[in-house]
Amino acid sequence: MAPRRTPSKLSVHLARRVTRGAGVGTPLWWMRLSDEELLDVRLCDLGLRIEGTPLKARIAEVTAQLVDRGFRFRPHFWLSSTWFTPDGVPGVAIPFYLAHPRLKRLEESKMREVEGGTKEWCLRLLRHEVGHAIDNAYRLNRRARYRELFGRASQPYPRHYEPKPYSKRFVLHLDYWYAQAHPSEDFAETFAVWLTPGRRWRSQYAGWQALEKLEYVDELMREIVRRRPPVRSREAVEPLASLRMTLREHYEWKRARHGVGDPDVYDRDLRRLFTETPTRTPPESASKFLRRERASLREKVADSLGPYPYAVDQVLKEMIIRARELRLYLEKSPHRTMMETAAVLKTQTMHYLHAGKHRCVVL
Repeated sequence: MAPRRTPSKLSVHLARRVTRGAGVGTPLWWMRLSDEELLDVRLCDLGLRIEGTPLKARIAEVTAQLVDRGFRFRPHFWLSSTWFTPDGVPGVAIPFYLAHPRLKRLEESKMREVEGGTKEWCLRLLRHEVGHAIDNAYRLNRRARYRELFGRASQPYPRHYEPKPYSKRFVLHLDYWYAQAHPSEDFAETFAVWLTPGRRWRSQYAGWQALEKLEYVDELMREIVRRRPPVRSREAVEPLASLRMTLREHYEWKRARHGVGDPDVYDRDLRRLFTETPTRTPPESASKFLRRERASLREKVADSLGPYPYAVDQVLKEMIIRARELRLYLEKSPHRTMMETAAVLKTQTMHYLHAGKHRCVVL
């Protein structure tokens, strides 16, 4: 739950305007507000729906993937504060900000990124959550073989988890080796890889222990695909219309939960590599340079570190975000910057692999 706070004068004023019916409360009335005013709007007053947004098409695409596999089961979807699948519910909550571009921009300004903000990222998350929904619908985690391969779903979620990037016991689907966070996440990630169209998982995971899990999921899905699920609830837990916290309260809680706002470990290195004052003509931002050279940097550093390209990419992603926030620019020659950036990236990735702990945010 979000922390309680004393209502601001602005939020009281907005509430009065809603009560008076002075245009506020009509669809997307809050579009007229500044970002600061928008933060004092309650989530339940946003008036958002999945229909008529890109989310509708993305849900339809994942549902079609289930149909292609022969499933009778259809999960249900609703808007809420974040991504989650409630225990025992065969449905998926989707974060509200994905239902409107203005709210996606607000999410990025507050959280540094928009989880599920691109089509491919959204589809990956939907497949993951559908894995949880199918687990709930068919009560799969009660099976002995499921527990043998993935572990017990009743196991408490850790506050933090320290993944082993080199482990071949888990599939790679979402970032940060998320399959390693909990047995339920391991199953959902394995299902998501299995469901992804065109994914040649047998060849991709040949020689991995994770292949045994994929083979089990393949066998299990063939068994249940035509069955009606025993759990058919259409309950929507914490739907957007029930959430009375303001956007400001929501982001105060979310930033604290995700650790956003902590001193960034990349600042000193980035300021050594780049400059705050453009000196080249035409100027090129550091974030643009890093994005353009991302593949080359990843290949160069991964070759020297061994089988850790996934870790390299995560560190590089964080460096790109921070470079954009610091508004840094290319100063030295591209060649020299590439060489120095590769050295920094290698060091940061080694620290990330061997010293970093990753917050477990339940999906």
